[in-house]
Amino acid sequence: MSYVIDRRLSGKNKSTVNRQRFLRRYRDHIKKAVEEAVSRRSITDMEHGEQISIPGRDIDEPVLHHGRGGRQTNVHPGNKEFIAGEHIPRPPGGGGGKGGGKASNTGEGMDEFVFQITQEEFLDFMFEDLELPNLVKRHLTGADTFKTVRAGISNVGNPSRINIVRTLRSAHARRIALSGSSRNKLRQALAELERLKLEEPDNLGDIQDMETEIARLRAHIARLPFLDTFDLKYNLLVKQPNPSSKAVMFCLMDVSGSMTQATKDIAKRFFILLYLFLKRSYDKIDVVFIRHHTSAKEVDEEEFFYSRETGGTIVSSALKLMQEIMAERYPINEWNIYGAQASDGDNWNDDSPICRDILMKQIMPFVQYFTYVEITPREHQALWFEYEQVCESFEESFAQQQLVSAGDIYPVFRELFQRRLVT
Repeated sequence: MSYVIDRRLSGKNKSTVNRQRFLRRYRDHIKKAVEEAVSRRSITDMEHGEQISIPGRDIDEPVLHHGRGGRQTNVHPGNKEFIAGEHIPRPPGGGGGKGGGKASNTGEGMDEFVFQITQEEFLDFMFEDLELPNLVKRHLTGADTFKTVRAGISNVGNPSRINIVRTLRSAHARRIALSGSSRNKLRQALAELERLKLEEPDNLGDIQDMETEIARLRAHIARLPFLDTFDLKYNLLVKQPNPSSKAVMFCLMDVSGSMTQATKDIAKRFFILLYLFLKRSYDKIDVVFIRHHTSAKEVDEEEFFYSRETGGTIVSSALKLMQEIMAERYPINEWNIYGAQASDGDNWNDDSPICRDILMKQIMPFVQYFTYVEITPREHQALWFEYEQVCESFEESFAQQQLVSAGDIYPVFRELFQRRLVT
C-alpha cells in the first residue's frame, strides 16, 4: 500500500483558483442544493453556508493505465462443493444484502462526495440570477472604510517604501550644490596650471603651488558623501475614505385582527430575504419598521413581528408615516430608499384610492423600488386593484405579487427581482 502526503500549504488563497474551478464544474448540483436549502431552511438561517452532496458517479473521471496484456493462465485451488459447469443458486430473499446502511430512494447509495460551501458562496448562488433595481446613487459616508493611495514623496517613512530614483536625484543635486564653488575653483586652477606649463615652464614654484591647490580641491570634492540621510525619499501613502452607498428599507405590515401569526411569519421571511439582498449591494442599511391597523406607528423589530392588534385596517396611515419619515430623516440625495409592504389585502374600500394617490404622488417619485406582497389564498380585494394602477405608472420601480405559503417566498422573490434584459 502506498501513501501520498501533500505538504503544500493551503494558506494565502493558494487554493482559491482550484475551488472556483470546482464550483463552476458542479454548478448544477450546487444550485439545486441551494434551492432545496432555501425551501427547507428558515430565512433567519440564510447567512450560513450549506453542505453539498455530489453522487460518486458524477465525480468519476476516466483513468488510462496499462493492462496485463497477452493470454493469462491461472491455477485456482479446488473445493469439495462445486465442480466446473455447476450453477450456483440465487440466495433466498431476493438477494438482499445485510449491510448496515440504508437504501437510497434515488438509487445513488452512500458513495457521495460531500463538501461545504461558505456563506458568501451560498448567497452568490442564491442571488445569481437576481439584480438590485436602480442602484445608481452613491454618497460619501465618512471614515467607515479606507483605501491606501499614493500621495507624493516624504522625507520620512518605512525603508520598504524608499523611492530609489528620487533618492539618487536628491543626492546628486546635493553634491552639485555643496561642491559648486570648489568645482569652479578647480576649473580655474586647472586652466592656470595649463597656462603656467605653456608660458612659464621654468616657474616651478608656482606650478608646484598650483598642483597642491588642485589636489586640495579634488580631495575636498571627494570627501562629500555619495548618499546622505538627508537625501532619502520615501513614497507617501495615505488612507482615503472609500465612497460607500447607503440605503434605507421601509418594512410596512398590517397587524390587524385578520393577520394571523402564520401570515406574519411568512412576511418576516420575505423581509429578511430582502434585507440580505440589499446588504450585498449597500455598505450601510437602515431598517424602519412601520406597523399599522387603523393607525400606524414606528416600532422595533420585536414589536413589529410579534405584536397583534384587533380592529380594522387603514393602509394609508402607514404610507403617510413612511412619507413623513422619508422627508424628515432620509434625504433622497443621500439615501437609496426601498419600501416593502406585506398585507392580507384587507382595507377599507374608501381608503384604497387614498393609498394609490399617496404612492403615486408622494412616495414612488422618490424611491428606488417598492414591493407589495399580498399574503392570502383568497381572491384579490380593492387594494390590489388600486396598486395595479400604480404598477402601470411605475412599472420599473413597483412590483406586486401574491404569497400563499412559505414555499412561495423564494419563487416570488426571484420574480420580483429577476434580471432584466437591457435593450
